[in-house]
This record gives sequence, C-alpha cells and structure tokens, in this order.
Amino acid sequence: MRRLPALVGLAVVLLSVLPGLHQSSASVSRSRLEIPSSARQLIVVSSRTFDPADYLASFRTFRRAGPAAPWVQVYGTWQAETGRGHLLATRHEGDGATPVGVFSVGSTVYGNYANPGGLHDRYHRLVCGDWWDEDKYSSRYNRFVHVPCGTTPAFAASSEALWTDYSVYAYLAVIDFNVDPTVAGADAPGSGIFLHVWENGPTHGCVALPLPDLVKVLRWLNPADHPVIEIGTTAEVNGSGRFRP
Repeated sequence: MRRLPALVGLAVVLLSVLPGLHQSSASVSRSRLEIPSSARQLIVVSSRTFDPADYLASFRTFRRAGPAAPWVQVYGTWQAETGRGHLLATRHEGDGATPVGVFSVGSTVYGNYANPGGLHDRYHRLVCGDWWDEDKYSSRYNRFVHVPCGTTPAFAASSEALWTDYSVYAYLAVIDFNVDPTVAGADAPGSGIFLHVWENGPTHGCVALPLPDLVKVLRWLNPADHPVIEIGTTAEVNGSGRFRP
C-alpha cells in the first residue's frame, strides 16, 4: 500500500499526538494470533513495541511437519520494514499501519521483473493496466484489477498502479488482510497489504524485505503447506511458548 507524500506526513503527526490510536499488547486477543492447525509454513514478523518511530522488525520463517510437530526455523533472522504507523491491532484505510494478527499468504506472486524461477505459486508479471483497487467505496475494493492500458479507472485516485512502482514491486506476495469477507465503505480496515521489496524507510502498511531475502521467501512458500504470516510484538508472538525471543 503506497500513498501520496502529503498524506504520509499528516498520518505521522496524527499518530504522534493521538496515543490512543496505538493498541497495547493487552488489546490484541490471543485468538488473533493463533496459528491454524493446517499451516506448515509460518512467517513471523515481530517488533519490540507498537511505536511508529520503530518501524523495523525481525522476520523469521518456520516450518513444521504437522499440527503436533515443533516449529523449526528455516532461515536466519532478517530485518524487515513495516508501516509508517508501525503495528496496529485495529487499523483503518490510509493509516499506514501494518495489521497485527495471523493472515494467509496469497497463492499468486506478482512482479515487474521477470519470473525469478523456482516458485511454487503462480507468477503474474505486471503490465500496464494492472491495479490494486484501494477505493473503499469500489465494488472491487482490495482486489487485483486489470484495465486496458491508457485508461483511468474510476478507483484510480486512491489506488495503486502496480506496474509504475517498478523496483518496490519487483516482486510481491499478497498478505490476505481484510479478505473473506472484505469490509469496505467508511469503516474499511484497509487494503493492499503486501510482502514486497525494501523501501529504505517505512512502508504504507506492507512488510518489506531486501530483494535477495524476498526472493528466497517467495521460492520457499508453497500453497500446499498453507503458509501464514503472524505479525505482532515480540512479547505477543513469543507468548505462546512456540518461539524464543
């Protein structure tokens, strides 16, 4: 999710003067961080605090053989970027925060670069006219939409022309936030939450990795293993005893 620079500054100011917008770890119900029994691949994104000034987080990958098996770390612990609003358990469209919770990972990888090879997911190379609809009043809100190249869709003003963010969207996977069902309208919690390429700064709600790390993860993800991503503070994601800090 990317937004106009003017809105970035406004959001940071509002978040700094309205501390009530930040959820404490106590406000996140344990059920929101439960891992489905079907999941055999797990990404854990965790940060020490909810403070927007601390937008960097740790990024770990785990695999297990089955529901009762222990989680085993796959790669080392990497650094990731989160949103300019950092982490929020309850977010709203445009606040720039990365959502707290456990979410599935979409089975299509998108990208402006050529297929990196080795993917288990379907690959769609982005072309002119490929959008992510982020107009919360649109009938196709929070969905990938293709329109004829050169045309401007009605949802364009608040949406992302994916093919124009060439480097950041070199490759991306969709984090299934606000889907099944998708909540739209005035109370929409947000859209376009991706795992994409490092920005050298906070994202607009997405999780970002350096390109080599991202490609490793995208090649590792396998729909047959029902991958999920867990996002929260270090205390929350380690609270179940599944992981060590």
